[in-house]
Amino acid sequence: MEKIKNIALVAHDNRKKDLLEWVRWNSQNLIKHNLICTGTTGTFVERTLKEQSGETDLQIKKLKSGPLGGDQQLGALIAEGKIDILIFLWDPMEPQPHDVDVKALLRIAVLYNIPTACNRATADFMISSNLIDEEYTQILKDYSTYIKRDVIL
Repeated sequence: MEKIKNIALVAHDNRKKDLLEWVRWNSQNLIKHNLICTGTTGTFVERTLKEQSGETDLQIKKLKSGPLGGDQQLGALIAEGKIDILIFLWDPMEPQPHDVDVKALLRIAVLYNIPTACNRATADFMISSNLIDEEYTQILKDYSTYIKRDVIL
């Protein structure tokens, strides 16, 4: 990971205000990094910051909405090494119609050893870590032994 991180921000509907509050609170740290959001989350954060405080200096790259493929786009970016940190405030009390996509995103984040915060406390610890502004080499597990070689196509 480079000094400037690619930070993915995702929040389910009932957690979007929490994410907005976290982004506002940490805006001075976040402005130094690249922000990537699923579509609805990114639009909500961008629009609300602009409405409440005029302009925002935060630049947000928006993908598709999560249920429309944004979670999968984010997973692909993780697999390509283009996401360094995932802040995903998901709602543990609300069933999601795209639950399989959510699980796939969390699985790929673990597979590629991406620091992942699923709650505000973890996100606070991650953004305040000395490592946020430093280069970092993550250790990746070799999963090639998990691939079955005797599969006939």
